[in-house]
Order: sequence, then C-alpha cells, then structure tokens
Amino acid sequence: MIAFWILALLLVASAVFVITAEKPVYSVVGLMLNFVVLAAMYLTLSAEFLAVIQVIVYAGAVLVLFLFVIALLSSGVKPFAAGPNRLPHVLIPALIFAAVSGVVVTIAALQTSFAPAPIYGPTGQAEVFGSVDDFGIALFRHNLLPFEVTAFVLMVAIIGVVLLAGDDVPAKRRRAREPIARPEREPIAR
Repeated sequence: MIAFWILALLLVASAVFVITAEKPVYSVVGLMLNFVVLAAMYLTLSAEFLAVIQVIVYAGAVLVLFLFVIALLSSGVKPFAAGPNRLPHVLIPALIFAAVSGVVVTIAALQTSFAPAPIYGPTGQAEVFGSVDDFGIALFRHNLLPFEVTAFVLMVAIIGVVLLAGDDVPAKRRRAREPIARPEREPIAR
C-alpha cells in the first residue's frame, strides 16, 4: 500500500510539472516521468505486459512525436512573446466543466452494471488481468472508437504542425526562384 501512495504522489507531481513547466521540452520530460511511473504502477498490479507497452508506446513513440512537433513548431521563428495572463479567466469554466463531468460520471457509474473483478493468474495466461488477450479485447472490442479517434487527432496535429512550420522562403531565395525578366528584343526581320 505504501508503494501505491508513493507512486500516486509521483504521478500527481509529474502531471502538475507537465502543466506548469516553463518550456515545452521540460513538459515532455515531465510527461515521460509520468509514463514511467504509470508503468511502475502497472507492475504493482501484476500487469507486466501493460507496463512494457506503456514504456514502449507512450514513453517511446508518443514522446518522440511530441518532441518532433515541438521542434517543427518552433523552427525558424523568433521566440514567442508572452501574451496576457489568461489563467484567472479559466477558473470559472474549469469549475463548471469539473462539476458537470463529475455529475455525468456519477450518473453513468450508477446506471451501468459493474464488470466482474479481473481474474488474476500466471503471467501470459489468456483471460488474465494484464495479459495480451485481455489487452487486445479491451482495446479492439470495448475501446475501439477512442483508439481510432486518438489516432485521428494525432494525425491532424502532425499535419497542422507541418502546415504551421511551412516552407517560409527568405526573400533572397524567393527572388532566385522567380524567372528572370529580360527585355524583349526587336525582331531581326521586319
């Protein structure tokens, strides 16, 4: 139980660091710590496969994607100017959203039947909590739509960053690309 509370404290602290970090790269580092601690939490639940997938897919692939997005978004531009502080104006909508979300989750929890407790057993056995079979059923049967929506959102984000980064050609190179305007010659035979 002590390990759970230590990991939970680390999860919350790293999530707060992700939100409050000054630079986007520091936020990605905090997110990597969050993913690794979550993988350790999976290990405490005897879900070794989920822990490995958490590290490989999220800490490996998704964080590299985030780093590429940050690098493309900030390439070739001057540093961003700090705008007005909008944080005080977000408090009331955030509280309303949290209250509505809490009510919706509570109503949904009361109306649905609870799933049976996960079956614990040897690692690698089918239909055991954290097994490949259990993970595949959860991902592709019960949560297929969120999985596909997440893939679509990531694709749109990548396309958006590439379009924002663009190919801004400096003025010197732009003039070199334009065709040279030559004066028209007089015809030889009149």
